[in-house]
Amino acid sequence: MKTTLINEICDLMNEHLTAEQNQLLRTTLQKVFRQFNIPDDSGALSEQAQQTNMKLLNLFIAAKKIEGCSENTLKYYSSTLLKMINSIQKNVCEIETDDIRFYLYRYQNKRNSSKVTMDNIRRIMSSFFIWLEDEDYISKSPVRRIHKVKATQFVKETLTDENLESLRDQCRHPRVLAIIDLLISTGIRVGELVNLNRSDINFNSRECVVLGKGDKERRVYFDAKTKIHLQQYLAERSDSNCALFVGLHSPWNRLSIAGVERFLAKLGDASHVHHVHPHKFRRTMATMAIEKGMPIEQLQKLLGHTQIDTTLHYAIVNEKNVKLSHQKYVC
Repeated sequence: MKTTLINEICDLMNEHLTAEQNQLLRTTLQKVFRQFNIPDDSGALSEQAQQTNMKLLNLFIAAKKIEGCSENTLKYYSSTLLKMINSIQKNVCEIETDDIRFYLYRYQNKRNSSKVTMDNIRRIMSSFFIWLEDEDYISKSPVRRIHKVKATQFVKETLTDENLESLRDQCRHPRVLAIIDLLISTGIRVGELVNLNRSDINFNSRECVVLGKGDKERRVYFDAKTKIHLQQYLAERSDSNCALFVGLHSPWNRLSIAGVERFLAKLGDASHVHHVHPHKFRRTMATMAIEKGMPIEQLQKLLGHTQIDTTLHYAIVNEKNVKLSHQKYVC
């Protein structure tokens, strides 16, 4: 730890100091750090310790997979923890709170990461070490004393009725119109959208079954406008692909997440609507539902959230509605 800190400080100061000044800084830091009980990482981690670390990391990832985490989530967990393990260079069962604190400090300084990113890293490390604690590999998680990183809460914008109509006016193909209407009426994630098959759609009851995070199925509902535009789009297709949404040209492969994001961004530019992306439709649907009085518990089920706190982040409370409610209930 001492060697890593000294190296990183000297590297950061290298462009501001001469070679002689940098060496003097290094010598001074070495003298100062001797006064503190900071573990030294000058010795390389033994091969056995490295194998133990990888074994525990793989066991943790396997446990999260059994719990139902998606492949993308597992990759994010694995890469985040691997960076931490490689940087601290200790047996994970011997990592202490100060090791974690120094790692987070260096990580943020080096990458200028946002508070949200830093808290995500803290949360992943906390999950890992709590698992080690639960499995009796360690007596207590070193992350327990590292508190949640407080981030500024910004009110994220939603699409207005005018925005939606501007987007619809620029649609040059039934597929685009069907996608816009399905996103705004159901609030499904873009990953759920592209995984839909024709057989998942029930036009009689105007509903469909989507496969959400953790491979959990749920039922969502769409309006009459979406039904008509979906039927018009499907009636024009001549391919035999089971996917609900496919490319416009042969071989008519299933539409990808990147494909949806790409054409929605272009549609936004053509309509002069800023920052058009799939998730904005989901946030807009949640906000509209809350404003019209939908109980938060029912919205939570529609959106497929495990925790209701997650739903509250989507449901932006309009300041105008707060004022009207104040006049109704208080004045």
